[in-house]
Amino acid sequence: MNKILIVDDQLDVRMSASIALSNHGFSCIEAESPSQAMDLITTEQLSLILLDMNFSSDTTSGQEGLAFLKQLQDKHIHVPVVVMTAWASIDIAVQAMQLNAVDFIEKPWKNTRLVAIVKQQIENATLHRENARYSALNQTDINTEYLVKSPAMLKLLAQAKRAALTNANILLTGENGTGKSLLANYIHQHSSRADKRFVSVNIGAIPESLFESELFGHKKGAFTDAKERRLGRFDIASDGTLFLDEIGTLSANLQSKVLRVLETGEYEVVGSSHTEKTNARIISATNADLEKMITDEHFRRDLLFRLNTIELHIPPLRERPEDISLLTEYLLEKHASKYHRRNMSLTNAAHAAILQHTWLGNVRELSHCIERAVIMSDNQVLDVNALSLSPQVVKNTQGWPLMTLEQSEKRTLLTAIKHFQGNVVEAGDYLGMSKSAIYRRLEKFAIDPKNLEK
Repeated sequence: MNKILIVDDQLDVRMSASIALSNHGFSCIEAESPSQAMDLITTEQLSLILLDMNFSSDTTSGQEGLAFLKQLQDKHIHVPVVVMTAWASIDIAVQAMQLNAVDFIEKPWKNTRLVAIVKQQIENATLHRENARYSALNQTDINTEYLVKSPAMLKLLAQAKRAALTNANILLTGENGTGKSLLANYIHQHSSRADKRFVSVNIGAIPESLFESELFGHKKGAFTDAKERRLGRFDIASDGTLFLDEIGTLSANLQSKVLRVLETGEYEVVGSSHTEKTNARIISATNADLEKMITDEHFRRDLLFRLNTIELHIPPLRERPEDISLLTEYLLEKHASKYHRRNMSLTNAAHAAILQHTWLGNVRELSHCIERAVIMSDNQVLDVNALSLSPQVVKNTQGWPLMTLEQSEKRTLLTAIKHFQGNVVEAGDYLGMSKSAIYRRLEKFAIDPKNLEK
């Protein structure tokens, strides 16, 4: 129930307003002064304040009311205020509006007008909160400009641009961290809907009990905690794009509800029997094997057919090494700027370690690795140790025979020194060894870095 605070020094005025509003379903509390009203504001959850502009110490100028509005503004209290006074004055009304009052009514009022103003301003406040929520949903810190030069990714982006020009539903697949959210946003930005909302929802993060409310919305009073009307993501994304991330986590009993919207564009708001429609373009994403889930009867094949009119697979980072150097340079500059660490760079060995790492977490893991190194390193030049990567042997495509640890250590040293063209220090840096440590091992195994063929 919407609660109204009535602030007036005259008891009969407060009672009159309270009766009129209570008869239309509002809950009313009263205050006889601005100071008493301020105390109530800190303890009550209010939908609107009905404020007299003149009190006992000043009956004509409206300054007491204006001071109260200024106090609300200074304290960042965002409750809609309708001001009232028996002394009609355009000047006072203008000043009140400048201090964020939402409307103005002259005493004595007609009850029908008072109720209409209060209802309208509460509805406006609700819509304002919804618009703020829309804006938050539409905000993204994703840079939709791709840094790629690998043939696989260039081909993928060309396919994505072609698909973006249609309204077909798109399913994005790929491992965690490959950039499915980024590609979804990229598709939206290259579509005819680019000037509309891009709304993202992580299916896996929504409790099943709140799923319908989150996606389809609910009416006020639809359930215990439904204090006000809420729009769902399908409504918010109308005319735009709705990105359903982690679609593979959708429970079996909810898959039919999503399937219906994809087939007909129709759904019902929770608590309403009226059918709504949406024309949101659907992009979904998963790292799950949906075909296996279908075989195991955990996912509906007809739902997959609705989701994957076009299916785009993002290859893992280890399959597109051409992109690793580009991304590394970009991420190092990005994180160095973020943490005010200018002119940072990588040693050759550190760069080689990054190229050789398998990056099971893909771009996300690479970003976290570089960010951590930027934060924790005392040096401007990041070496292998700063990356905190487990030492990895440079890739050997021919395979190694079974050997002792001592033989393996010698072979690793030889391989690393050959890779760095005889530069012992860089080889040691790559292997996580100090200069003195690697020279001790060279002596131990009688390795001459200038004559590795012997």
